[in-house]
Amino acid sequence: MKHKIDQYLKLLKQEHFFEAHEVLEEFWFPRRFEKSDEVQLVRGLINAAVSFELIKRGRIEASKRVWRNYLKYRTLLYKVVSKEYNEYHRAIRTVDMIKRELERM
Repeated sequence: MKHKIDQYLKLLKQEHFFEAHEVLEEFWFPRRFEKSDEVQLVRGLINAAVSFELIKRGRIEASKRVWRNYLKYRTLLYKVVSKEYNEYHRAIRTVDMIKRELERM
């Protein structure tokens, strides 16, 4: 998973938001019906990338709706038990930084 998060973050920083979402969806999609905090947290990170892509396309209201989903799942960071905890924490910090940058534009 570390490799996928690294790819995700690299693509986000390059503003390849759709592609970033695809990277994590490879992990999430087969597990989407699981109720684990980790799977739901990844779902939130996917939502963040989708929200950024919607901003890029000028669909601000849709972006806000998807961002609210990200915020709902973001709180799971503090409940997730995973060897990738630090990677998820790094991903959330980066997502939040990119969101602040996009809001300044």
